[in-house]
Amino acid sequence: MAVRIRLSRHGRKKNPFYRIVVADSESKRDGRFLEIVGTYDPMQDPAAVKIHYDKLQVWLSRGAKPTDTVRSLIVKNPAPPAVTE
Repeated sequence: MAVRIRLSRHGRKKNPFYRIVVADSESKRDGRFLEIVGTYDPMQDPAAVKIHYDKLQVWLSRGAKPTDTVRSLIVKNPAPPAVTE
């Protein structure tokens, strides 16, 4: 079973909203998924991207492969620096 990190479309017509999900590569685009690791709202200016980096790192370490679109979202929105006090 190949696991992918990809976008799942939600929202209404002409107003898309996406969830960044971890899903089996054979499941439908908006079908069954394993976990939600973030959201992407392209309708805001600038586009709003929220990623749970701890969940994302767990799935990447397990061998999940992000799609090209999700990979570009991750690169454009790097994880915030960890605060140590």
